[in-house]
Amino acid sequence: MSIGFSISRFLAVLLKEFIQMRRDRVTFAMMIGLPIVQLMLFGFAINADPRHLPALVEVNDDGPLTRALLAGMNTSGYFDFIGQVRGPGEGEEALRRGTASFVVVIPDHFMRDVVRGLRPTLLVAADASDPSAVGGAAAAMSGIVAGAIAQTLTGPLAQVAGSPAPFGVTVHRAYNPEGRTSTNIVPGLLAIILSMTMVMITAVAIVKERERGTMEMLISTPVRPAEVMLGKILPYVLVGYVQTAVFMLAAFAVFGVPFTGTFAAFFYGFNLFILGNLALGFLISTLARNQMQAMQLSFFTILPSVLLSGFMFPFAGMPGWAQAIGTSVPATHFIRLIRKVMLKGADSLDVGPELLALTVIVLVISAIAMLRYRQTLD
Repeated sequence: MSIGFSISRFLAVLLKEFIQMRRDRVTFAMMIGLPIVQLMLFGFAINADPRHLPALVEVNDDGPLTRALLAGMNTSGYFDFIGQVRGPGEGEEALRRGTASFVVVIPDHFMRDVVRGLRPTLLVAADASDPSAVGGAAAAMSGIVAGAIAQTLTGPLAQVAGSPAPFGVTVHRAYNPEGRTSTNIVPGLLAIILSMTMVMITAVAIVKERERGTMEMLISTPVRPAEVMLGKILPYVLVGYVQTAVFMLAAFAVFGVPFTGTFAAFFYGFNLFILGNLALGFLISTLARNQMQAMQLSFFTILPSVLLSGFMFPFAGMPGWAQAIGTSVPATHFIRLIRKVMLKGADSLDVGPELLALTVIVLVISAIAMLRYRQTLD
């Protein structure tokens, strides 16, 4: 028996590993595809300084200074005016529903008070439930004001344009006046935790049964795909309830995150989100051949939930194609729902679009999962 290093034996083992890698197509695809996906997401989709945020304006004085200010805000790229409101009630409702990130209020007799040296105040109400989304826009206001003053207060009015500025700008950060990052991150973190655990636990548990041979015994019985799917995922709903209860207690006791909305709105969305993630885990189990592949595919689905859902980076700052992908991610809608409920006092009607989106996603994933399961029966 040769005890030295053999090139032929080494090459045989090397060839065997390449053949095994070629056969394990899921793992090989993950090795190649995951870095490419990460490069595309971090390079093109992630934007920590979002632009073109939706804004509304309440115009109580349509003078030349007002027009210069609004034009400057629009040109800055931070504000994208989508309409006007007729009163503070409409503006507050738009911020609460999330249809606008800013509401700019031009006070009565704005131009007249500036000329008279009364220093009126321009109000910019911002949805600060995501502080990073409004920080850049709020910081840009000083330059916008200086440009509007230089453009409008000329000639006889030049003496008004001095230091300090002839009018003030008050930025009211609604729903998170202190700008605490934890107030924004902690509610969204529940969506990420549930996504990671529900998808992976379900996928790995079902694949483990297939590896042990118990799934074949179940297939031989007259149990239908829908019955198998519900029977497999419903026990993990209890796990999701326990996780959520522990998480919410920590959010209140440790981080002081408020809960100002209705429990019913949270309850409906929470259950839909859990069912969607469990159905996704069931779908992954029909694609994976072993536990390693199940974990890899689960991680691949978690990546968009973290990066494209608005959890870490402002959703409005992403390009259109990234927002389209993010809209199909269940975590995107649940994060919007939970932030509205906890921070904005939303009820079931306020989160209706998010509930509808989660319902559609659950039905689509469940239908695909049952179709895949029927194929495994054949």
